[in-house]
Amino acid sequence: MTRNPWAAGRILTLPGRGPRLLFGRMYEDPRVEERAFPAAPARVLCVASAGDTAAALARAGHDVTAIDVNPVQLAYARARVDDGAPAVAGSAELMLAAARRAAAAVLPRWRGPALHEFLDLDDPRVQSHWWRTRLDGPGLRLLMGTALKPAGVLAAALAPGFRHVVPARFDTRLRTRVARVVSRHPNTDNPLLAGLLAGRTPEPRTDGPCPPGPPGTVRFVLGDVAEHLESVPAGSYDAVTLSNVLDGPGLPYRRRLRAAVDRAVRPGGTAVLRSVGEAGDAAATVRAAEERCPLWGSLYVTTVGGAR
Repeated sequence: MTRNPWAAGRILTLPGRGPRLLFGRMYEDPRVEERAFPAAPARVLCVASAGDTAAALARAGHDVTAIDVNPVQLAYARARVDDGAPAVAGSAELMLAAARRAAAAVLPRWRGPALHEFLDLDDPRVQSHWWRTRLDGPGLRLLMGTALKPAGVLAAALAPGFRHVVPARFDTRLRTRVARVVSRHPNTDNPLLAGLLAGRTPEPRTDGPCPPGPPGTVRFVLGDVAEHLESVPAGSYDAVTLSNVLDGPGLPYRRRLRAAVDRAVRPGGTAVLRSVGEAGDAAATVRAAEERCPLWGSLYVTTVGGAR
């Protein structure tokens, strides 16, 4: 059986044992799924993670199954979706907060007022110029190079099963992705960018937890996503969205997951997969430009049983 390193519930080499909360919030743009998925109500599967995507899909009227191999993460997502529990910091947010503190300590334009002025812009042309001339300077390049290269600070902090996930020249690639996002999407309408660069949290919703009863329900499942897809009847889902699932497991698990998706999603259904790694084909690179979060290097939106 191919092993999924996410099962350990730890992405950092922190002291202690057992799974931890990895993600206090999610970094996918749910607009991608809203545009790609079949009309509601549809039977959809997503990774539970912090619960944001599951909640967005349920609000759109879908019948959602949210799965996670990490019991701590699953309980957290359920509390947020069902009970409206507040977001807290996970391992990912702790890493991002440390990076923001380092940038603010040595780069004046990456401190609160100046950075928030950038994030309050609404013209992609102005944003792109601002990024190139004020934020993406030699100081940022030095900091990101130190932190994000394969032998850098990030790789040293990651658990062994995830160290190979850091792409070559990730510092350069991530800066390029930020430039891509700000050149296409208004900053004022991009809470994903504001959360990543400044730690801003989205304004809380006023519509409360997801309403009970289909459509618009969320069912939470503890387990490995490939095993789950292999266990359900063929064609059980109309669509799946899986982010980060392939960042860590090796090629055998990827092949297994692809076969499981093809089996569990009905012909003509939709599969959305995101990865921090670079795309292996031009189509996924183009689709990644639809994302408002610059973390993703590839975004695959495919029709099951159709062209990939």
